[in-house]
Amino acid sequence: MKSAQESYFSRGLLRWNKEINRRSMPWKGEKDPYKIWLSEIILQQTRVEQGLAYYNRFVKNYPTVKKLAAADESAVFKLWEGLGYYSRCKNLIATAKFISRELDGKFPDSYENILQLKGIGPYTAAAIASFAYNLPYAVTDGNVMRVLARYFGISTAIDSTAGKKYFSQLANKLLAKNEPAQFNQAIMDFGATVCKPQSPLCSQCVLKKKCIAFIDGETDKYPVKESRLVKKQRWFYYIVAEYKGACYIRKRTQKDIWQNLHEFYLIEKDKAADVNNLLTMPGFFKEAAKKFKVIAVSEIFRQQLTHQTIHGCFIHIELNKKIHIEGFEICDKTKMRNLAFPRLITGYFEGSKGFR
Repeated sequence: MKSAQESYFSRGLLRWNKEINRRSMPWKGEKDPYKIWLSEIILQQTRVEQGLAYYNRFVKNYPTVKKLAAADESAVFKLWEGLGYYSRCKNLIATAKFISRELDGKFPDSYENILQLKGIGPYTAAAIASFAYNLPYAVTDGNVMRVLARYFGISTAIDSTAGKKYFSQLANKLLAKNEPAQFNQAIMDFGATVCKPQSPLCSQCVLKKKCIAFIDGETDKYPVKESRLVKKQRWFYYIVAEYKGACYIRKRTQKDIWQNLHEFYLIEKDKAADVNNLLTMPGFFKEAAKKFKVIAVSEIFRQQLTHQTIHGCFIHIELNKKIHIEGFEICDKTKMRNLAFPRLITGYFEGSKGFR
């Protein structure tokens, strides 16, 4: 049974959603589990403003799960290009094929079966179950935990095992069982537009009367986190080796976030390096010795990931003789436009005259 404070929260949130919430997104109110799943996967680790265009393109190109399952994988990766965290795209393709082939294109209609799909965790499963099938499962993400931590004054760390369990149980207790889709949408929108991470709009909050953080003047204290992430710094030096208008590239096969994407010859360092020293290193340059001239050295491009920052520098060289580089192929620049590359490299393309 809900306490008075808990009931006040649930009723106030639903009233805010019906009377005040005007946040508009193309997937709001959607009942097709495929489109809900697509939107949730795209929005993982991605701002709504950025994900919106990708969602619209995916729906246009692959309007059904069977269309996505039958698509050429390289075309899907190309459409995903720029979103990062490419393991999401790999799982998207794998799950689409499983649903198409094993389930005849029909999305599972229970929380437990949705949760079994590759790349789907408790949050995404709850979102699909509640929005598509109106099943009583509460979503629990960063927005939700922040709202709950502030309103109830919860000091348990949201990134701890105990914290994740506690917030999930609390969210499910608060859930309006007869309106799970509306409640889940409301608490996500409330966290994104009112109870924001920085500078929350407390003056506009319909829950402030009973919000512990607001009453105590400690909104910046919540949510509590167990650890602060120290990001690893990595330096990527790409050799853009060009011969007669074509470049040496390869498809990454390592099982990492950039698997199946293309790249130039890469020299990785744990700190900034002198480009002149790189040009005398063994390996690629041993093969290319006295057969190239440096055209340009780029500025430093940066890509921020959850656990690391990648600094990228591109050394554009022109070969006067064709050479062999193990694992690489020579690819015409026109063809390269149809291939998928990591965001770090596409950023270089956009700023380089030779690749526009």
